[in-house]
Amino acid sequence: MRTVVLVEGASDKSAVEALAERRGRDLAAEGVSLVAMGGATNIGTYIDKYGPTGRNLRLAGLCDAREERDFRRVLERAGFGSGLSRGDLEALGFFVCVADLEDELIRALGTATVERVVDAEGELRSFRTLQRQPAWRGGTTHAQLRRFMGSRGGRKLRYSGPLVAALDLDRVPRPLDRLLAHV
Repeated sequence: MRTVVLVEGASDKSAVEALAERRGRDLAAEGVSLVAMGGATNIGTYIDKYGPTGRNLRLAGLCDAREERDFRRVLERAGFGSGLSRGDLEALGFFVCVADLEDELIRALGTATVERVVDAEGELRSFRTLQRQPAWRGGTTHAQLRRFMGSRGGRKLRYSGPLVAALDLDRVPRPLDRLLAHV
């Protein structure tokens, strides 16, 4: 193992693995290990373990926009620079999803395609039920799909592979695309 890619959770790891496979890459054979941290708040533990004061491996990662400040702070504390901008984070191999990876995938695919994936997974009726709930009735289909993906334990993980499988490889969300290009 030469490179460790830190992602927030199992669904992010699954999405990166699915895209690597679609692109014909064997990350393990390339010396790249994907690590789901069990939440972005654990970034410090993993930087300490794999970074300069730990195993001193090459690091990369993917985080949600709301976690960017935490990633930046931990990387600065670990000696990766000071006053890091988003561009600096990207140069280090850390890429930020607008909102989160599910948001990126829904935007890249379009809501009609995501609804077809939900239907293929046998959950279109459940999604329609969510859409009829008073809190979601007036929302956009995009927002409803994001909520649906996060509304039941395991659903983000369940959909990460099928959503990546549905992607046109010319429309891969930028953070996911750049992360794979970096490693």
